[in-house]
Amino acid sequence: MCSTTIQHDRDQLLNLIKTDAYFREKIILSSGKESDYYIDARRVTLNPQGAHLCARLILDIAKDEKIDAIGGPTLGADPMIGAIGVLSLQDGRPINTFIIRKAPKAHGKQQQIEGPLLKEGSTVVLIDDVATTGKAFIQSLDVLEKENIKVAKAICIVDRDEGAQEALAKRGCDLVSIFDIKEIHN
Repeated sequence: MCSTTIQHDRDQLLNLIKTDAYFREKIILSSGKESDYYIDARRVTLNPQGAHLCARLILDIAKDEKIDAIGGPTLGADPMIGAIGVLSLQDGRPINTFIIRKAPKAHGKQQQIEGPLLKEGSTVVLIDDVATTGKAFIQSLDVLEKENIKVAKAICIVDRDEGAQEALAKRGCDLVSIFDIKEIHN
């Protein structure tokens, strides 16, 4: 994609986040921390335009990586993963996708990683909607490492700048965000 198209997509996505998903109110985050704002990213990733924009931008960030799949933790990554799979096929560069469950399925094959089989030694890009402390990414890294799957990088839509980047760096994984919270707060 050309840089003008990327910037246009980014601007459109930022506008969607600011108008549909950003709330100034006290809330308890999944990390247990209290915050004076909340980003309900599913209001964007479950919106057809938002899902499309997220997928395009993530695929652009990951385009130079030699990877076997893109995926992430349920529920934050789920809508984006579907859009990424479809868009990659439409672009003529199909990429497999996967979802990581919070716990292994209690029945069937009792899998924790859902999607086309990732082989030992595969390399993936890990995605999520919003990164705060990095807890969901770290849990996903743990699951993937047990299967000897390497993570080339992690990508999120918004980094709240509350430790996710540092937590992932300690695990040898770079975090790339489409937006830093300062871009949304202004």
